Amino acid sequence: MPDFVRNMGLLPRSFEFDFRTWGPLLALIALIIVGTLVNPAFLSYGNISNILTRSAFIGVIAVGATFVITAGGIDLSVGAMAAFISGVMIIAMNAAAGSVDNPYVVIAIGVVLSLGLGFAAGALNGLVSTRGKIEAFIVTLGTMGIFRSLVTYLADGGTLSLDFAIRGAYRPVYYGAILGIPVPVVVFVVIAALGWVLLNRTRFGRHCFAIGSNEDVARYSAVQVDRVKTLTYMLQGLCVALATIIYVPRLGSASSSTGVLWELEAIAAVIIGGTVLKGGYGRIGGTVIGAILLTMIGNILNLTDVISNYLNGTVQGIIIIVAVYLQRGSWRKDTGK
Repeated sequence: MPDFVRNMGLLPRSFEFDFRTWGPLLALIALIIVGTLVNPAFLSYGNISNILTRSAFIGVIAVGATFVITAGGIDLSVGAMAAFISGVMIIAMNAAAGSVDNPYVVIAIGVVLSLGLGFAAGALNGLVSTRGKIEAFIVTLGTMGIFRSLVTYLADGGTLSLDFAIRGAYRPVYYGAILGIPVPVVVFVVIAALGWVLLNRTRFGRHCFAIGSNEDVARYSAVQVDRVKTLTYMLQGLCVALATIIYVPRLGSASSSTGVLWELEAIAAVIIGGTVLKGGYGRIGGTVIGAILLTMIGNILNLTDVISNYLNGTVQGIIIIVAVYLQRGSWRKDTGK
């Protein structure tokens, strides 16, 4: 019986503790307890709001990464792609500000351009990988270097800054709130909900599971493997564009250091959330928890002097290795190998 049939919940399962389902939630609860013990201010409204808002960037990107990884792919270019889109977006808005009086029209131009670039960048990764029969790891490693180099060239080695008047009109996209909930959090929730429906309630989602479980079997079952895999990368590009639209008003600038290690955090959020790195099993809900977990770890490191905040990347790397090790143990138990 194909793994993806069981993963989609199409067969009844006997009661047993499923680490992939409940592990991320238990880890989140444990981390909340640790954070509260480290500093009573951890559970304050301001701190929780800050954690959720900062989770939104990586969370939105990680939702797209869940589709790519579930279908058996990988995208290492998301951080550099975000930096490149940010840079082009700022240049375009600054140029439009000189001829368009309405700042909201200028922002709309930047948003449309960002979505177009994300769509095109994702299509580039997907088409080169599938049509060129090149490993996605190699393709996205190459485009990561291309995007990072391009934004460095556009900024002439420095920083691109958004026009001050446009920045004032754009600020509510990051600093504003809807019914008391920060705008980035609202966007994150909407994207996660749409992603859950797309992955679990549509033919496209079932095809992602099938391809990640066994690409050859999926092809023999009349699944358009190349088209579906390309669409997952285009979806990833759109998610990066949406995260960039939220990110630009935060600092109002972009440079070669923008988005550094975002790919690590996005992949970590997906893997911690229970999605299997080799494909065939994905969970949007777990990805959401994984993104919050990663941000919460950095927040707790800021609240304590036990471990330096500079070691945040070290902690994330260890968590990825442990999560993949536990996944392998779980799969061996399921398959009896």
